[in-house]
Amino acid sequence: MKEVQLREAKASLSALVDRAVAGEPALITRHGRKEAVVLSFAEYQRLANVPSFEELLAAFPGEPGDIPDRDRSSPRELEF
Repeated sequence: MKEVQLREAKASLSALVDRAVAGEPALITRHGRKEAVVLSFAEYQRLANVPSFEELLAAFPGEPGDIPDRDRSSPRELEF
């Protein structure tokens, strides 16, 4: 990922956007600190639409019996 100072990003925003659309995001820094990233809208949508853990579990293709029941006994009750 290309790292660009804010001052340079202001001067070349159009080129940064063109590169982001082409698949090359840019990291913008200010006073040496990482502040922002320029990336394509398609990449933003891909990252923003990550399914939640709940959605992943709901999409599990198995049958109810595929996952064993949880052992609810106390660890102190278990014998080794």
